[in-house]
Amino acid sequence: MTSSKTAFSFAVWAPIPESVELVVRPAGTDGVETRVPMQRDEEGWWRPTAPLPGDGVGEFDYGYRLDGADAVLPDPRSQRQPEGVHGWSRTYDANAYPWTDDRWTGRQLAGGVIYEMHVGTFTPEGTLAAAITKLDHLVALGIGFVELMPVNDFNGVHNWGYDGALWYTVHEAYGGPEGYQRFVDACHQRGLAVIQDVVYNHLGPSGNYLPRYGPYLNAAGANSWGESPNLDGEDSDEVRRYIIDNVLMWLRDFHVDGLRLDAVHALADTRAMHILEEMAVEVSALSAFVGRPLPLIAESDLNDPRLITAREGGGYGLTAQWSDDFHHALYVSLTGDTTGYYADFDSLAALGKVFENGFFHDGTKSSFRHRSHGQPIDILRTPTWRLVVCSDNHDQIGNRATGERLSTKIDSDQLGIAAMLTLLSPFTPMIFMGEEWGASTPWQFFTSHPEPELGEAVARGRLEEFAQMEWGAVDVPNPQDPETFTRSKLDWSEPQSGRHAELLALTTELLKVRHRYPDLTDPRFDHGQATSDDDAGWLLIERGEVVIAANFSDTSSEIALSGPVEAIITVGDASVDGDRLKLAGHSAITAVLTTP
Repeated sequence: MTSSKTAFSFAVWAPIPESVELVVRPAGTDGVETRVPMQRDEEGWWRPTAPLPGDGVGEFDYGYRLDGADAVLPDPRSQRQPEGVHGWSRTYDANAYPWTDDRWTGRQLAGGVIYEMHVGTFTPEGTLAAAITKLDHLVALGIGFVELMPVNDFNGVHNWGYDGALWYTVHEAYGGPEGYQRFVDACHQRGLAVIQDVVYNHLGPSGNYLPRYGPYLNAAGANSWGESPNLDGEDSDEVRRYIIDNVLMWLRDFHVDGLRLDAVHALADTRAMHILEEMAVEVSALSAFVGRPLPLIAESDLNDPRLITAREGGGYGLTAQWSDDFHHALYVSLTGDTTGYYADFDSLAALGKVFENGFFHDGTKSSFRHRSHGQPIDILRTPTWRLVVCSDNHDQIGNRATGERLSTKIDSDQLGIAAMLTLLSPFTPMIFMGEEWGASTPWQFFTSHPEPELGEAVARGRLEEFAQMEWGAVDVPNPQDPETFTRSKLDWSEPQSGRHAELLALTTELLKVRHRYPDLTDPRFDHGQATSDDDAGWLLIERGEVVIAANFSDTSSEIALSGPVEAIITVGDASVDGDRLKLAGHSAITAVLTTP
C-alpha cells in the first residue's frame, strides 16, 4: 500500500444544495466522525473552513452531507470506494505510486493490434493482479495494446462495467486504484500499451448521486441506457470539466496510453466545440507534455468520418473509431445470418467494399434503420489504421441472446478465415479475449444489482431487446443469475491442446506475417483492391505484392491471378499452382507475387 504525504483538498462542486458538510473518519473503521463545515464560492465549489484531521494528510474515509441530511454521500470524484458505490469514499493519492515505467515511451496505434479484455472474466480470480499473470501470453501472441473494458465503480460485485456510477473510481473487487496502477506498470514493463474503455454517455441506474450535487444530467437528452450528461445546458461548463478531468486522470495519473470512448453517438452536445473535439484538444496538449502518443478511439454507429478527420480539416481530431461494418460483413459471409441489421451485408461485395472504402454504409440505404446512413471516408487522405476492426467483440457476443461466440457457430477452418482477414487487414485489428484459441465459453450479459426490483427490470429489458432481431423463442440467460457470470469466464486449459491449440498457433503466426510484409500494414486505401464472386463464394484482396483469398463456400474454387505467387500461410486445404489459387471449401491463403 502506497502512502501519501500530500494534503487532500476535499473540495466538491455542488451548486444545488444550500449547505454541504464534510464528514471524515479514520480509514476502514466505524470510528469517531469529524464534521467539518464547508463554504461555497460563487462558482458552486465548496471547501472546508475548519482544520482537518491530520491537516488532511493520510488515509481517511469521507463523504458529504447535503442540506443537513443523515446520509453521507460519496465524492463525485472519488478514486476509491472500498464499500461500493453507496459507501463512503476513501482518500487516495495516485501520485504516490512508485512507478517503474520511466523508460516507457508509448506505442503509436498505426500498425498495432488490440486485445479486448474484461477483468472480471479474463481469469478465474477476476482481478487485475491475476490478469498480470497472463500478460506474457499476450506478448507471445503478438499483441501491442491491451484494452480493458470499463473498470469504473458500478453497483454490485460483477458487471460489464457500462453501468458505472463513479467514473473516477477503480472497482474495488478488481484491485482498486493501486491494483490498476500495478497492472499498467506491468504492461509497460512487457512493452504492452493500455487502452481504457470509458463511458461518458450515461450513468448506471444505481449509485448515481450526481443529481443531488449539481445539474450533471440532462433528462431531455436521455438515451436508451439512461440520462445523458448535461453537455450544453446551464452550468454545463463544470460538467464538461468533470468529464475532461476524468479523461486526463486516466492518461496522466494512471499512465494509461489511450481511451476507447463508448457510444459517442449518444453524447448530445450542441455547443460550438463538441465535447469530443474538446477531449482531442486537451489530450493533444497532454501528449505533447508527456512525450508519448495518447490515442482516442471512438465507438460510433454513425459512420461519420468527421470523428477521425483532423481538426485542421474540420473534424473532431479523434485518432480512430470502431468499424461495425467490417464485423457485420465478415459475420454474414461466414454464417449466412441476415437477420436484423445484418440484412444489408448479404453479399461478399459488402466485405470487399469495406476493404476498399472503409464504410459499407457511406450514404447507402440501411434497411434496418429505414433510411440512408453514413458518409464516405476520404480514402485519399485517411489512413486505414484509423478503423478498428474485429470478427467478434464484447458487444457482438454479449448482445446475442445466449452470448455465444463465433467459435460455436462455425467450424475451425472458418475461424481461421476470420482470423486471416481480420489480422492481415490494413486496419487496426482487435481480438476479444479467448478468440485467439476459439474459446468455447460464452460471454453473456451479467449484472449483480443488489436491489431486487432493479434486477427484475434489467432481466425484463433484456428479453424485450431481442424482439427486433427475429431470433424467435430463445432461452435468454438471466443477467442476475450468478451462473451467468461464472459461465462467461475463460477456460485457460483450452488453449493447451486440440483445435484450440491449433487456432492459437495460427493466430500467432498470422500476427508474425502481419509484421513481416509491409504491404499488409500500408495505410493507403488505394494501395489495395477487392474482387468477389457470390456464386463461387470467394473474396480476393490484393494489396501491393500480397494477395489474400478466402473461400467462404463449402465447394472448391480456383482464382486466376495476374502473375505467379508463392504461398505465405494457409487455412484449410488451399494451395498455389503458378498463377492460380486453389481453394477447397472453407479455406484461405495469403501469398506473395514472385519475381520472374
